[in-house]
Amino acid sequence: MSENKKLKVAFLWHMHQPYYFNSETDRFEMPWVRFHALKDYLDMPLMAAEKAGLRITFNLVPSLLDQLDLYCQGKVDRHLELSRIPARELTFEQKREIIATFFSAHFPRMIEPYTRYRQLYRKKESCGEDLNLAVEIFSSAEWRDLQVWSNLAWVDPMFRQQPPIKGIFEKGRDYTEDDKNALLEFEIDLLKKIVPTYKRLQDEGRIEVSFTPYYHPILPLLIDTDAAREALPDIALPRQRFAFPEDARWHVDAAIKKYQEIFGRSPAGMWPSEGSLSESTVRLLAEAGIKWAASDQDLLASSARKSGLDPRQFAPHTIYALEGVPGLKLLFRDKGLSDRIGFVYSGWDPTRAANDFIEALNNIRTLLKNNLDNAVVPVILDGENAWEYYPDDGILFLRKLYEALGESETLETVFFSDAADKVPSTVLPRLLAGSWINHNFRIWIGHQEDNAAWDLLSVARKTLAEYQKNNPQADGQRLARAWRHLHAAEGSDWCWWYGDDHISAFNREFDELYRNHLRFVYTTLELPPPPEISRAIHQGRTESFIIKPEALVTPIIDGRLTHYYEWSGAGVYDCSRAGSAMHRAERKLDNIHFAYDYEAVYIRLDFIRGFNLTGLKEAKISLEFVEAANFEIPLGAEGAGQGSGYEYYYRNILETKIMRNALLKSGHGALKMFVKLNSGNKLMEKWPVDDPIVIDIPERARELFWQV
Repeated sequence: MSENKKLKVAFLWHMHQPYYFNSETDRFEMPWVRFHALKDYLDMPLMAAEKAGLRITFNLVPSLLDQLDLYCQGKVDRHLELSRIPARELTFEQKREIIATFFSAHFPRMIEPYTRYRQLYRKKESCGEDLNLAVEIFSSAEWRDLQVWSNLAWVDPMFRQQPPIKGIFEKGRDYTEDDKNALLEFEIDLLKKIVPTYKRLQDEGRIEVSFTPYYHPILPLLIDTDAAREALPDIALPRQRFAFPEDARWHVDAAIKKYQEIFGRSPAGMWPSEGSLSESTVRLLAEAGIKWAASDQDLLASSARKSGLDPRQFAPHTIYALEGVPGLKLLFRDKGLSDRIGFVYSGWDPTRAANDFIEALNNIRTLLKNNLDNAVVPVILDGENAWEYYPDDGILFLRKLYEALGESETLETVFFSDAADKVPSTVLPRLLAGSWINHNFRIWIGHQEDNAAWDLLSVARKTLAEYQKNNPQADGQRLARAWRHLHAAEGSDWCWWYGDDHISAFNREFDELYRNHLRFVYTTLELPPPPEISRAIHQGRTESFIIKPEALVTPIIDGRLTHYYEWSGAGVYDCSRAGSAMHRAERKLDNIHFAYDYEAVYIRLDFIRGFNLTGLKEAKISLEFVEAANFEIPLGAEGAGQGSGYEYYYRNILETKIMRNALLKSGHGALKMFVKLNSGNKLMEKWPVDDPIVIDIPERARELFWQV
């Protein structure tokens, strides 16, 4: 290998938020587009452009840009409305709403570091769940400070030396209405700079911009919901089959048109929503003139199996072309490297994290030393949500990483379009229909709530198509508005929150937004909506009390939730739903999380709110694995402990790491587990009561993950 040859690395930062704008209320129902615009959308491209020679690709979603434009036109979200009200004029109900919502930020990184914001948070927390008491004890000055800090904490560190932000930060508290208004005006001014900055930097060749189909739909499911059966043959599908490839094509064509309007050229590539691809999707994108698309290496491995080939022969560091579709190149992200940035490095020293990443890339370079001309390492991940778990919003880490990449003699960054143009491709015989989440579509279809949403969508689309057919003289603008709402309802974000996959404080709002889009299809046509649209689809907490793992997970064993995504993809057993009413009233355990990676099995126990050891003498947890091993963990003083083949840490939660070979000789197989809480020799609780939790640990070769 020539010492001068470099390994090509292609970064893609994906920027996306759901479509929060509600045409009925004429405002955004949630503030996350504005907040992430302040924190992520402008500083990310500016940082990438700081280092000469870096080549970073940014993927934007057209419906996100529409929302930024609406803010620039003067539209507001509820948080912004409440922030603008003079503190002395706030009503009791407005104060209740503020106290309930203005601390919606990651506490360790976005509240605790700021003295005044932390003081206000603790004052609110001192009232427990009594919001009325909190409303009574806050002064007007405190309400105004809370209005300021709930906005100020989202302003990226890159802009904190600019006026008026610098002075507001230095002041720290006792803000005036003028201070607050200056901050809120700064926010909108910053939003107005975002799209022009992406255009300028792309025109200068310092970044590349790609797009996602317009409203972030799962294209394979729009083309045909039966595509879900490729990965999950037994999945329960909606009553009505949804098969409208013309809708998928609309999202692609509309995105291309939007891109041309902004950037004066056509996009070279697309990151399909959630990395969702199928053979039909690839052909559709190629027909639209798209030159590259990307997904996850799990999907590549599954596609190899579909072809009857050994997945180990299909590395994610190669560019592929689907057999029979030569005009479009396919890249598959390196999952291990991408997830290190997304889920691991936030708790590391920035220099150590950057060095670790560079070392991992150089290890890949060594492995590929005889094939560097044909290799590229795609690193693809969310470009916004991870940073609030990093110190200083990730700026220190990113600058260290970019500096190391820019100065490296062994690595070079490339745009995705350059990689697709210059790196030879390998033929991929078949492509499994799936996403970058567990190489299937279970998140968006199959649960009864997901299927109910798809059925409502099918009925609305049929109604709209028939209306258009039967009313050739119908008003074109009215029809266009109805189709826009229909297409917005085809976005992936609604079904993301249906079912038992993801539970948040905002499931009800997402449900209402989805049904509002469908309702507007009917009301725009002056037709009565079906009664089902008025009934909530989301039924609260998960109907099942067990969720199986969907990804490899490697948590930090420190007795606390280190960051929001630390246990993302783990299985969960919900004790609060599994027991009888009396059992729930007496229980101490709330949830049991279980996961695994290549080396170990991880168990996390969440206790009920306010859990203490009062009345529990010699309290201990027993993890009992049927036909395997048992582990006893004392619940006394907080801290770490270990034994043969395992370690644990008890603090706010109990986290346990057990080596796989301590449970299973082969390191793989079915683990059957019970969790018991004992007080001395007395059994206080046992979960599950009857059948054990089953954790299926696959063989290493069948885990469908690569990691260096």
